Amino acid sequence: MPDQKIAELLYELIVATRIMANEKVLDAFGHVSVRHPGDPKRYFIPRHRAPELAEISDIVELNLDSEPIKPTESRLYSERVIHGEIYKARPEVNAVVHHHAHAVLPYAISGREMVPVFHLGAVIGQVPFWDQRDEFGDTNMLVIKPEEGASLARALGPHWMVLMRRHGATVAGLSLRELTFRTVFGCDNAKLLSQAIAHGHVDSLSPGEAKLTSAHQLRPPSMGRAWDYWVRQVEKAGLMPTRRATTAKRGAPKPAKKSPAKAKVKAMPKKRR
Repeated sequence: MPDQKIAELLYELIVATRIMANEKVLDAFGHVSVRHPGDPKRYFIPRHRAPELAEISDIVELNLDSEPIKPTESRLYSERVIHGEIYKARPEVNAVVHHHAHAVLPYAISGREMVPVFHLGAVIGQVPFWDQRDEFGDTNMLVIKPEEGASLARALGPHWMVLMRRHGATVAGLSLRELTFRTVFGCDNAKLLSQAIAHGHVDSLSPGEAKLTSAHQLRPPSMGRAWDYWVRQVEKAGLMPTRRATTAKRGAPKPAKKSPAKAKVKAMPKKRR
């Protein structure tokens, strides 16, 4: 796999993370990952830090057991097994995000079904629930053990989003851009659904409408248009990452040395007038 292709993918991973942070999907918590394009048994994810602060230099490479390929002193996300177990269960999935967006939490708490209620929200599809308590009893609510991550992956099944009771949500995609599209508009759909419930009536998309609309929205032109818009918002917020992990380590260039002749001329005193 060419280094340039990997470099572009890692840059896109950080951009996607910054977009989701800027769109208020991620806050101090949550994490985004992407599968290695040349080795499906590996994936990339930033080290343990707030998503908005993640840089390319923070990215670590893990196997599907969510263990580092190379030894690292960096602290890793305790819930990284969410990503590894979904990649194990779904070979076609190439990107995953776990988040606690406030827009979706009322559904994770109440157990009310989240359904598509506008055309861009169709990309969430059917959204199942996963309750950690069902299999594991009382826990600290974190998905840390491989068997917990595997249980979550089973609940996700063939779908693209799963609500985690009293916790948050996990979303999958075929690519980082598809993942970003589904995640951001999934949160928008949750907001609109809550507003419709407050108005007393919900008119959701039919299964046929959801299928046809989702296929249309997930075309490259639609996803690219949204991606360009979100990138612009990140630029305006001053959050765009640098492209190379080594940029910050290079330091400022040294000033050019002045020639002796110029130095001599500068040193000469001015004539009196």
